[in-house]
Amino acid sequence: MQTTDADFDIRIRDALGNERVRGNFRRAMDGLMQRRLDLFPDADAMESLRRHGMAIKASALSRLPDLLEALEEKLTENGIRVHWAETTEEANSIVLEIMQSHGAKRMIKGKSMVSEEMGLNDYLIERGIDVLESDLGEFILQLAEEPPSHIVAPAIHKDRYQIAELFREKFPDIPYTEDIDELTQSARTILRDRFEAAEVGLSGVNFAVVETGTLCLVENEGNGRMSTTVPPVHIAVTGIEKVVESFEQIPPLLTLLTRSATGQPITTYFNMISSPRKPGETDGPEEVHLVLLDNGRSRIYSDPELLATLRCIRCGACMNHCPVYTRIGGHAYGTVYPGPIGTILEPQKGGLDNYGGLTTASSLCGACGEVCPVRIPIPKIINRLRYEANHSDGVSPGSGSKRKKTEAMIWKTWSLLHARPALYRLMAKTATRLRKLAPAKAGPWTRYRTAPKPAAKSLHDLARTHGVDDE
Repeated sequence: MQTTDADFDIRIRDALGNERVRGNFRRAMDGLMQRRLDLFPDADAMESLRRHGMAIKASALSRLPDLLEALEEKLTENGIRVHWAETTEEANSIVLEIMQSHGAKRMIKGKSMVSEEMGLNDYLIERGIDVLESDLGEFILQLAEEPPSHIVAPAIHKDRYQIAELFREKFPDIPYTEDIDELTQSARTILRDRFEAAEVGLSGVNFAVVETGTLCLVENEGNGRMSTTVPPVHIAVTGIEKVVESFEQIPPLLTLLTRSATGQPITTYFNMISSPRKPGETDGPEEVHLVLLDNGRSRIYSDPELLATLRCIRCGACMNHCPVYTRIGGHAYGTVYPGPIGTILEPQKGGLDNYGGLTTASSLCGACGEVCPVRIPIPKIINRLRYEANHSDGVSPGSGSKRKKTEAMIWKTWSLLHARPALYRLMAKTATRLRKLAPAKAGPWTRYRTAPKPAAKSLHDLARTHGVDDE
């Protein structure tokens, strides 16, 4: 369940105190960073590919309304039914209505961050629908009743010993093992029958190609292909920004995605869905539905600077290289999208008043921007959102909501003193004379630091001592 950032500091302290989780993240991130580096040995070629990927996404976004209409037209021509949802509530209602129209009570799901954004599992379960995650990481988290901690590897915070204990608790009849391959095989055995029994399969979408009316799905385990072909009804859910104009643009984006996400030249499966099952075909769903979700994306689209956020291809590279994320993990953010991309996306979708605090979870080292395969200027956008969180323009939702009255008064006083030389000299003289009265605590700054004290002499006093005329 997504929460606001009211308890962000508490979650951060809890995460920093969990050495096991920190160790799991450190090992996983080191491996992902090295594999990505190994697959981009030529820096110039990598930058050329990144610029190409950025141009493809930027071009699609510049024509997004027209491309979305063209996508709907092509998909409808292919026999795929398109549904539009402005909010997550509408998207959930559409999915439920499709299931109810078929009398369906069971859903098997492939990995989908948009379904996490919708809170779809809880919504359907509360209404009597049996929902099962088929992605191994998502399946593990469903058993543990936890949200994903990473957008590519959702259970990356757990090691094999924790997973083995979880399987022993949930499936006591299965022999206990800590072997990764055997654990994977156990999960496959448990899931296999559910694919056959589910009336509806659900998936996400990595790219939606306008030219051919094709939904592209990238995965490694085969569960996505099973979820989209075995059940008689397939529902795909995606954000409106996943549109790509032509099929020839897919290879460079796919190369950037797989190498940036998991350090693979290509994933095991690349699924292309262009229609329901046709006469004479032996497999595939009888119906295919696509739910296009807005959920604040149109608002982001309307801002020329923030628009770059929508270029994201959900590779997770910014998380893998972020010194903050790798130390506190995804759950500390309390949001669907953690890490640097979540730091800029969640406040824009949910409002600065609810998620503006996330913008403080950054050292502004720039690593996220340097590795983003589509060159999203994440640090620049973080700074923009930080400014808006503390300065009200009277228009932007939540702008100024993080500005504290005490802090505002301090900066106003600072501005007043520095604009009037006589007042500044009086303040400096007073500070040096009363330096011993300076407080030993200055809020969070002194939690790990010694509080600064005014110098015994001001710079002007020191200059006069050495015969320098300060006039």
